[in-house]
Amino acid sequence: MKIYQVDAFTDKPFTGNPAAVCVLPGPKDDTWMQNVGREMNLSETAFLLKQTDGYRLRWFTPTVEVELCGHATLASAHILWETGLLAPQAPVRFHTASGLLTAERRKGEIELDFPATPDEPAKAPPGLAEILGAEPGNFRKSRFDDLVEVASEDVVRGLRPDFSRLKTLPVRGIMVTSRASTPGFDFVSRFFGPAVGIDEDPVTGSAHCCLGPYWSKRLGKTEMVAYQASARGGVVGVTVLGDRVRLRGKAVTVMVAELVVD
Repeated sequence: MKIYQVDAFTDKPFTGNPAAVCVLPGPKDDTWMQNVGREMNLSETAFLLKQTDGYRLRWFTPTVEVELCGHATLASAHILWETGLLAPQAPVRFHTASGLLTAERRKGEIELDFPATPDEPAKAPPGLAEILGAEPGNFRKSRFDDLVEVASEDVVRGLRPDFSRLKTLPVRGIMVTSRASTPGFDFVSRFFGPAVGIDEDPVTGSAHCCLGPYWSKRLGKTEMVAYQASARGGVVGVTVLGDRVRLRGKAVTVMVAELVVD
């Protein structure tokens, strides 16, 4: 079976967030999918299985299965359209651990309809400033991750976390964010997830299901453009609509391979 590597939330190869996408000819067990995820060694490998009304979609890091992933969902929709498995303007329905997710093509981008994961007040863990290498400002929690607002975009870009200590925190990952100073963007972020096998994720779509509502309240707007300031970088369009968040971005296929083992 073929497996594709797609750079998501970008239109330029070798930027954005790479995801592997595998369209399964039939059901595969969890161990096999986790082994493929480990072999691909990307932040996410997506597995698609045709259903009567869409596709079953699951996501695996090199070490665990996750409940929600934005960039591999965007990559999956891109592959379904690019390979002709779906008509160019047909919407995509994904059945996932986080419920029904949809994808549509709009104005040259792919738009994902995801559940919001709103933040809640929380107490920062001891030693967080030393772990991150920066003084945390506002600290919040979402369903999956911790959120830390810091003083500026320069602070976000300059972070050098202690990943060995970060890995011990009982959370999928930590989103570190600030208002953007770069023209054209509303907020910036970085995402660290060593506990799930990803020291730094290049562009984290699911994090914006929390970051979007968080910044919507602070900026007083529902339409925003975000930049994830990893080494690869990526742009995420965000629209907050109550308990749903729409994420927009582009994708480009960079590799097509064939799995020769079953």
